[in-house]
Amino acid sequence: MKSSAQYQTGQRLPLEGGHALRLSVNPRARRISIRIDTRKGEAVAIAPSERRLADAVAFARTKSAWIAERLAARPGGTAIEPGAVIPYRGVTVPLEAAGGAGAARLVEGREGLRIVSGGEGEAFARRVVNLLKRAAREALQTRTDFHLRALGQSPVTLTINDPASRWGSCSPVSRSIRYSWRVIMAPPEVLDYLAAHEVAHLVHADHSPAYWSVVKGLVGDHRPFRAWLRDHGAALHAVGR
Repeated sequence: MKSSAQYQTGQRLPLEGGHALRLSVNPRARRISIRIDTRKGEAVAIAPSERRLADAVAFARTKSAWIAERLAARPGGTAIEPGAVIPYRGVTVPLEAAGGAGAARLVEGREGLRIVSGGEGEAFARRVVNLLKRAAREALQTRTDFHLRALGQSPVTLTINDPASRWGSCSPVSRSIRYSWRVIMAPPEVLDYLAAHEVAHLVHADHSPAYWSVVKGLVGDHRPFRAWLRDHGAALHAVGR
């Protein structure tokens, strides 16, 4: 068995069944844990320090069967192309080609919403994603500002990106919040919870009982929203991949 000094964050190791294990150090972690990166199709062993990476590897190897089961169950990617159906604000919407090179737009008809876009191949997908990013920024800015006012907090810098698995992050020092644009595909109340979750970190940087008390004061019982992301988040991360 390797010593802890031979393991480094970012290192990848093979697991039983041919799956990959990526090592990660998170100084804020209170214990060793394993998560599934649905985007890259691998397991991630998380330790609070590089000294504990050997323990994380040993723990992951005892969980090989569980890891294999979770990786096998992850949803396949949904292509962003004409004829596909993707989630948007908690409902499903079809994608439709418009011809030409026009930007993607939401169209509401007798059968409900649909997204219509110009472009072909990657250009079509890029236009649709740009539409979703714009919608995400608008919705998240609105709900972030709402929760900031509720807590008497000053404005923050808001960024929209596409992390591998996280939904958001907050830096109280720089007063900046980053969100995944993919949360626009979730129901509005889940998006609202995410905004509250990150804004609450301006008050408490940890996940202590005091922190969760702040979240509860903003959105009430947050457990259903957390459960929704846990149960459906992988499918949202698979869209377009």
